[in-house]
Amino acid sequence: MRKSPSADSRVRLSPALRLLAAAVALTGALQGCAYYSFSGASIPEHLSSIAIPQVEDNSLSTLTGLDASLTELLVDRFVQQTRLSLEPANDNADALLVARITRYQNLPTSVSGDERATRNRITITVEVNYDDQVNDETLLTRTFTGFEDYDPFDSAGEQEAARVSLEKIADDIFTAATSNW
Repeated sequence: MRKSPSADSRVRLSPALRLLAAAVALTGALQGCAYYSFSGASIPEHLSSIAIPQVEDNSLSTLTGLDASLTELLVDRFVQQTRLSLEPANDNADALLVARITRYQNLPTSVSGDERATRNRITITVEVNYDDQVNDETLLTRTFTGFEDYDPFDSAGEQEAARVSLEKIADDIFTAATSNW
């Protein structure tokens, strides 16, 4: 039968060596987090600024201000939730995020017996290009869609549904652009 080592036969580290070992372990752990922020966003270390030009609205929406609203939502997410600073000049930014609203759709999803819409759905589609201008590479090229239902008899319903749809899209863009898959 084999005996377990006694407490006296274990290696004892001096306080200085324990401190050194802890520092080495902490350094190794932090190196793995070089691209991460506390929000969970992953931004390459060499990127420190981002340009987000005004979103283009190429849809046939009857609502105004969708472009400005989405631009503001994107700026809020990328500047408030990362270490990136906003650069007003596209050419001077380390990263460039360009978004274009390509489709706005407002269709009934529920109809009453007398063929009147009782629920409508707003669907917004946005094309996005996110480029690393330091390394001259595309980080993300993708289309995002957001939707929200509303009561067509509520005068502010369409506007509110569009706002919620844009928030969903901004969240999805931020997540896709700052996640390493």
